[in-house]
Amino acid sequence: MGKVAINIATGSLLQKEIIVGIDLGTTNSLIAIVRTDTREPIALREIDGLTLVPSIVHFDAYGNVTVGNPAKELLIKEPERTIYSVKRLMGKSYKDVSKDAGFFAYNIIDDDTDALVKIQIGQKFYSPIELSSYILKELKQRAEHILKTSITKAVITVPAYFNDAQRQATRDAGRLAGLDVLRIINEPTAASLAYGLGTKQGEEKTIAVYDLGGGTFDISVLTINNGIFEVLATNGDTYLGGDDMDNLVVRFWQEQLGVTDAELSAFKSLAQQFRMKAEQAKIHLTDHFVYEGMIDDQPVTLTREQFNKLIQPLIDRTITACKNSLRDAGLKTGQIDEVVMVGGSTRVPMVKESVRDFFGRAVHDELNPDEVVALGAAVQADILAGNNTEMLLLDVTPLSLGIETMGGLMDVLIPRNSKIPVKAGRQYTTQKDGQNGMRISVFQGERDLVQDNRKLAEFNLTGIPGMPAGLPKVEVTFLIDADGILKVSAAELRSGVAQSIDVKPQYGLTDEEVEKMLLDSLTHAKDDIKTRGLVEATTEAQQMLDTTEKFLAKHSEELILEEIRETKTRMQYLREAIEAKDKDRIQQETELLNDISRPYAERVMDAALKDAMRGKKVI
Repeated sequence: MGKVAINIATGSLLQKEIIVGIDLGTTNSLIAIVRTDTREPIALREIDGLTLVPSIVHFDAYGNVTVGNPAKELLIKEPERTIYSVKRLMGKSYKDVSKDAGFFAYNIIDDDTDALVKIQIGQKFYSPIELSSYILKELKQRAEHILKTSITKAVITVPAYFNDAQRQATRDAGRLAGLDVLRIINEPTAASLAYGLGTKQGEEKTIAVYDLGGGTFDISVLTINNGIFEVLATNGDTYLGGDDMDNLVVRFWQEQLGVTDAELSAFKSLAQQFRMKAEQAKIHLTDHFVYEGMIDDQPVTLTREQFNKLIQPLIDRTITACKNSLRDAGLKTGQIDEVVMVGGSTRVPMVKESVRDFFGRAVHDELNPDEVVALGAAVQADILAGNNTEMLLLDVTPLSLGIETMGGLMDVLIPRNSKIPVKAGRQYTTQKDGQNGMRISVFQGERDLVQDNRKLAEFNLTGIPGMPAGLPKVEVTFLIDADGILKVSAAELRSGVAQSIDVKPQYGLTDEEVEKMLLDSLTHAKDDIKTRGLVEATTEAQQMLDTTEKFLAKHSEELILEEIRETKTRMQYLREAIEAKDKDRIQQETELLNDISRPYAERVMDAALKDAMRGKKVI
């Protein structure tokens, strides 16, 4: 296993290159570096003096992409073509976000599956990974313009509660933007690093990081001991932030002006006007006591007292989360050594007062709360570059480890640069009815298709009881011990059938071979993502065809001829799209088939349920 300081490449290569720190935020994103002269972290500013790039992406009718402030200006004019808060969708399925789909002015596809969510703009479909990559690409280009040098390596931050799928999605977005993501680190860890907390030899600290951004809130309690960060507890709400304060102001003004929800839904540009003026008012009231503005030629006002009253329930929810995180960590407020404020919404005076009163101590707000996470990411990047040797660095995995899934895709369980020892697991299921075995193929590498990666091992999990496809739950677990030995185990959770194997993850690879694999993953990133998108769309479409075919065979008598005819026509169109290998067309045809079959499938299921409740047998 390679040490982080000489991570895969030669030491000299890391010394010469600038590694940037990136805060990929829900509302705003930014990029930072550690200055070579003063050794201080700084957020990179363009000539306009701004460090923040709004996390907003706009597509015009020709597919041209605009990111940041120019895109923000199009929120009102073309809301259905302007994507915001995409971080909320990272690593999520439609089921995960369905209850909040109304929050988004753009079209989130409802395919009623656990597949990763898709966003439709015109006739094209985008994943949150692709959309995030445009934001990261903008940050990369901005850094290259300011620093007059090529940027290829980065540390990117994520919330502490992000799961494996969300972290992997963030890593993929970086790769698609042409960045080798050396480390994904937790935002609270980054914020602590920015303040230099716990970085001194022998120092032990317990820190609470209160992070209230535009779209999310989280509170993290972590300990730092000799430079090693450990998250003890995290709590919060992925749908609580400055946006929600803005929404309360919008509601307040709706009552003032007599504007209904139906009117806001019908006129997207009016809704965006309300949203943007509310944000303006919130910012203004940080330093003033009254806000006056105009919406659609109508005057609106808001006092700080009114604003505080509106947002009190939101602040109370954050304080409840603070209590819960302390309870989970087994600590009392008096045991917290430092409180760090992160996120633009912590500028709200009432927020700051409430947090100070709850913890009973002064809070760290000296650094710009919008920049503090990116500054910490830059400090971590500087450590990885080998320029800061004061902090202890643990061994890491040199390449990602994963297994082969449907369509020959590489599903990463342990991303490269994960600290060891490390354990990760994920659940899979069978593809066919009555399937009693599953082949587990273990691969190492950064490419999306297993054929481009290195095979480490393979074994069969046999004896799975015959069940319908999708019913067995097979948990595959990767464990890398302190000696770098990978143990792969698979167990069918319902029956207890299990199998395991030991693997040497490095498998005789030289640093040069590892570096080549990393460079290949960047060179082919665009093609890989395109291929992965096509494979995933095809797999999903094929499953849809199989399910529909089975349904028609079983329930044709309960359908009218027109429904059967339309369904078969759409199935044929979908097969043609699969044959043409056109991802967007496949996704479009899958949606159309889903739209046709959903009403009668629900009708048949409802009828079956009523029969069952009358005591009849459900077939």
